[in-house]
Amino acid sequence: MKLLFVAAFALFVLSTFDNVESSAYDKIVAHSRIRARKEGPNVCALQQVMGTKKKYFSTCRNWYQGTICGKKATVLYECCPGYMKLEGMRGCPAVAPIDHVYGSLGLVKATSTQKYSDVSKLRPEIEGSGSFTIFAPSNDAWELLDEEVRSALVSNVNIELYNTLHYHMANKRLFTKDLRNGMTVTSMYNDLGLLINHYSNGVVTVNCARIIHGNQVATNGVVHVIDRVISSVGNTIQEVVDIDDDLTTLSGLAQTAGIFEKLGQPGHFTLFAPTNEAFESLGSEVLERLQGDKEVLKALLNYHLLDSVQCSEAIMTGTSYETLEGNNIEIGCDGESLTVNGIKMVLKKDIVTTNGVIHLIDKVLMPDSAKQVMELVGSSQSIFGDLVSELGFSAAMRPDVEYTLLAPLNVAFSDEVMSMDQSLLKIILENHILKRKIVLGELFNGQRLETIAGKYLRVFIYRTAVCIENSCLVRGSKEGSNGALHLMKILLKPAEKSMFEILTEKGGFKIFLSLMEAAGLTDLLKQEGDFTLFAPSDKAFAGLSQTDLSLLKSDINALRTILLYHINNGVFIGGGLDTGVTNLLKSLQGSNLRVMSANNSMLVNSVQVPESDIMATNGVIHFVNQVLYPGDIPVGSQDLLTLLKRLVTYMQIKYISGFRYKEIPLTFLRRIITVVHEGEPTITKVTRVIEGEPSITTVTRVIEGQPSITKVTRVIEGQPSITKVTRVVEGQPSITKVTRVVEGKPSITKVTRVIEGPQFSISSGTTNIALEETDISNLDDDSKRLVQIIQDSNRRRGRD
Repeated sequence: MKLLFVAAFALFVLSTFDNVESSAYDKIVAHSRIRARKEGPNVCALQQVMGTKKKYFSTCRNWYQGTICGKKATVLYECCPGYMKLEGMRGCPAVAPIDHVYGSLGLVKATSTQKYSDVSKLRPEIEGSGSFTIFAPSNDAWELLDEEVRSALVSNVNIELYNTLHYHMANKRLFTKDLRNGMTVTSMYNDLGLLINHYSNGVVTVNCARIIHGNQVATNGVVHVIDRVISSVGNTIQEVVDIDDDLTTLSGLAQTAGIFEKLGQPGHFTLFAPTNEAFESLGSEVLERLQGDKEVLKALLNYHLLDSVQCSEAIMTGTSYETLEGNNIEIGCDGESLTVNGIKMVLKKDIVTTNGVIHLIDKVLMPDSAKQVMELVGSSQSIFGDLVSELGFSAAMRPDVEYTLLAPLNVAFSDEVMSMDQSLLKIILENHILKRKIVLGELFNGQRLETIAGKYLRVFIYRTAVCIENSCLVRGSKEGSNGALHLMKILLKPAEKSMFEILTEKGGFKIFLSLMEAAGLTDLLKQEGDFTLFAPSDKAFAGLSQTDLSLLKSDINALRTILLYHINNGVFIGGGLDTGVTNLLKSLQGSNLRVMSANNSMLVNSVQVPESDIMATNGVIHFVNQVLYPGDIPVGSQDLLTLLKRLVTYMQIKYISGFRYKEIPLTFLRRIITVVHEGEPTITKVTRVIEGEPSITTVTRVIEGQPSITKVTRVIEGQPSITKVTRVVEGQPSITKVTRVVEGKPSITKVTRVIEGPQFSISSGTTNIALEETDISNLDDDSKRLVQIIQDSNRRRGRD
């Protein structure tokens, strides 16, 4: 019951604040009250940064981490604003007495402000009638003020000190719930504005000074204690940059980029302003490059600009903010220091202007959009970056040409890879550099990406992954001024051979290949396409006799059912599969394969895949040491069932007597049709014809005497009547190298297309082909001279 009461009380407190339009500050105070409920009524829990006097009504994140700005924070228990202790009683049971503003300054221990109110003759005003809000600097705030400034204020009490205190006041009662983010409160000194920011973490600032004790009600107003003395604001960000001697480079670059005027416009901005020395540290070459590209320079400067006011006192932990360039920076703190992207670089903070705040920094923030492509390489890809530089690729990259780096993580470079010969390393690296800039959003399934070596890489898009060949992208792609970078899990291995060539050369898949041939499916392994093959090795068929293999081949529909169950349409690599769940891949047979990927291993139908992601020009191969069988297809033969039970051990195969396998339409198979046409051979295509008595040392096709054909494209038997040939040589040619020789009666040993038909008449001699109108613009020099000779010869013969 006690716990239930506490929970109900907490909800009541929170709902009460919500009903009165409570602010973030009020809610944080309410949470602090709940955290301290064991200490008695009206007690609030605060966190104090160790080694400092800074105290916070902290957020849940800071509370549970036990730190503020990365520093250890201790827990303090104090009376919540507006309450007091009573001797001998637990907690803070008494409501603080209500007094006028001057008296309330004493109640909140702002005694220095109270004293200066006396000295400056402000006291009668804040003791009298009216409705005031005073942002009263704490005693520590006055101590932090420069000694000379404080002395000057006090010595000239009738003017400066009075005006300073009036600037801390508004002629209106304003509680924290009334102080909205981005509002400007009119002060009592020359109607100058007080810039209010109210942050989601409960921090409220006035000209970037934090309210450390708010809402002390007075009879003639309200008192808020702040952590510093504030000064009047009159300049815009543009005006500060223009007149500050440390920001002349920034001023000039802002004008070049066309954003200088924006810095003077009304708004709520934060500018991280690099000093002159910060820009000088970039080097003259980089500065010249930036100044030479207005868009890149504009992106660079906008990366230093936020469309919100971020005062240093509001930063309690690292938080990401979007810049006007579009990318985010992280603003954090390390003790008293402000950090940007985790680096201490702020020289001077909280220069308040009428349209925002400026923090001076000693480093230039370089967004990816302003970087050259090699500058995008990060620490997790440093080995790749070093190799690209050492092997000369970086030096060869031109700043006016676009590239894409497919940068493998450092772990991809094993000792074996690093010990390779440089020539092999160059080939590997060439596969990771693309000829043009391709950002992540431009990648699509089936896309071909050309490398600087002229090879093409395939893109595969999956539900939760984007992969290029055998390697998938890691989160963290970047876009630079002349290129892009994508992080890759492992080294890319582009495909160079077809599935058939890989399995043949591998040597351990003879039985599978023989079964594919028996089923008439070999062309599937050779043809173009995008397939995934779970290839059973010879181990999967261990112990089978020739009789067993004959039984498998005896029913072609059964054999095709088994073999096509190992193949599916589409390329599926391990990295593209959803991990920890079953991925259903529809096979060419029609049933689903159940594939799981986890902990860098793959299972198909619960069968371990010992080697995966062998990339082929027409897909990908995964090796298995068991035969796979569709669970929804029964067997109708006892002999076949007995055989399959020996091959398929991971499941029980159903038996239905008399079941017959259906024929599977081979619509996915691209047939190569061979047509044979018998008769006298007539060669109908000629590229080059040479008349005279040439001496030939290298020829592509030579026909001498009666042709004997050992390898032709189209052959028709008989005496040759030549109407168009590749090279025809009249006379007695002397041949030292022959690629194709046709001699005597045609004997055909390899025919791709042969056409049957009637006998054809033969005309003796060499056929002359008119080439007067031949376009020779695309030929090489030797080819052009050859065609010119033929054309001139044909003209002379025409005249004869």
